[in-house]
Order: sequence, then C-alpha cells, then structure tokens
Amino acid sequence: MGNIIEIKDLHFSYDGENPVEVLKGVNLNIKEGEFVAVLGHNGSGKSTLAKHINAILIPTSGKVTVDGICTSDEEKIFELRQRAGMVFQNPDNQIVSSVVEEDVAFALENLGVPYDEMRKRVDDALKAVNMYEYRLHSPAQLSGGQKQRIAIAGIIAMQPKCIILDEPTAMLDPQGRREVMAVIKKMNREQGITIVLITHYMDEAAQCDRIVVMDKGNVVLDDTPRAVFSHVDKIKEIGLDVPQVTELAWELQKAGFDISTEIITEQECVDALVKLFDKE
Repeated sequence: MGNIIEIKDLHFSYDGENPVEVLKGVNLNIKEGEFVAVLGHNGSGKSTLAKHINAILIPTSGKVTVDGICTSDEEKIFELRQRAGMVFQNPDNQIVSSVVEEDVAFALENLGVPYDEMRKRVDDALKAVNMYEYRLHSPAQLSGGQKQRIAIAGIIAMQPKCIILDEPTAMLDPQGRREVMAVIKKMNREQGITIVLITHYMDEAAQCDRIVVMDKGNVVLDDTPRAVFSHVDKIKEIGLDVPQVTELAWELQKAGFDISTEIITEQECVDALVKLFDKE
C-alpha cells in the first residue's frame, strides 16, 4: 500500500505577539489502511498535528499531503475533507440535528448527494456503528458513547479514505470507550479505512498497528505497540504511562526476573508469569 498521508518537515506556530513553535520539523508517513495511534502529553503537539491532516490548520512551513492533495491548496480543501474526516473529543459539538438519521445525513445534503444514494449511505453508516435501531431517536436521549458513534457515522457516510479521531473517548465512561473502539477497529478491519487515533489511553494505543509518540513538537518514537512500549524508561521520562501489564513486567525485570518488557496484553502477561514461576 502507498502512503495516504505524507508530512514533510512540518513546522507550525500559533499567531500572537510571541509566537511559540508547536511543531518543530515533523516528518511522518502513514500508509493507506493503517491504524495509527498518536500519543503525547498535553502540549506535545499531537492535536495540532491532527488538525493539519484535516487542513483545519495550515503549516507555517513544510508540507502535508493527504491522498495526493496538499492541505495548503485552498481550492481543494473541500475535496480533502471528503477524503479525510475528523471526529472530535466532544460529540455534542458535532451533532447538529434533533433526529439521529437527519444528523448523519446533514453533510450529504450539503454535498447535494441524491436522495436514494443518501438514504443508503445513512443506513449503511448507522449499521456500521450499530446505531441503526436508534435512527429516529433524538441524540439528546443517547449516552455519550452512542453520541460519539453517531458522530462517527456522520463521517462514515461521507465515505472518506481516512478518519482522524482527536481523543474521541476522553469524555466517555469505560463502556462508552469500549463501544467506540470496537467501531473504530471494525471500520479499519472491514472497510480498510485509514485511522489516525489521538489518545491518552495506553490500552487503546496498544490495539493499533503502530504508535507515534510526540514530545515537545517532535516525533520521538514510531514503531509497533510492542516495540514502543518496551521503552518504558523513555516513555515515563516524557510524562506518559505504559499499559499496566507492561509496567508489571518492567518492574519484575528491574527486580532481577527474566521477563520481557514487550508484553502488551493481559494474556501475554499471564503466560509470561506462568513460565516464570515454572522456572522458579
């Protein structure tokens, strides 16, 4: 697969009396169909990076290309946003209608999509997020997780090649988080949609194909979850955590036990502990 997102020497500073450089020469390529998590503490630049992929922000210098479209090309921003949809942290900020199916259809109406095609897309999008039975409900009657799934359905209906999700589970309870992550993984696995997930939950990042870690406007780690989380010292040094099972293995290794820190699931941890105790 080729690259759907190419970021070259991206610098960005917010305007102001004393501009502060938030992104400091970021270089990053994301292949079509990848499921990538972007991690970083507050102020690391991860959300600013996400907004560049959707052309909400334009580089101070450098270049961002999405599916062959340069985000700095103002004439093609509308086309770009049909190919790269964005879901934000608070679903209430994206819901504009009093009926679920009308909300999902909102962008399609603005695009002038014919009714029959729009009807099919709305129904398919709602089924994809397991919310079809709520199509005639008011969003106000839904839980936070359900609202976020409706927001995702509105993006799916536009049939993008890529979806950027900026901390979509930050305001949800554990059940809502699980619902939204299940939908995201299904879109990636079954429809081949490229996913860029900005998150501060390590367990969510562990479910992705690849993790990009940012610190002070730079990419400091970029590898598989197993490889990234094995750098426990480095991750803690920049103010982040690792999955609990990885930290347990790390603590045991520090205590002198022969156990790998490339553990990211509970079952892997159980298997490693059983093997360890068998040795003892």
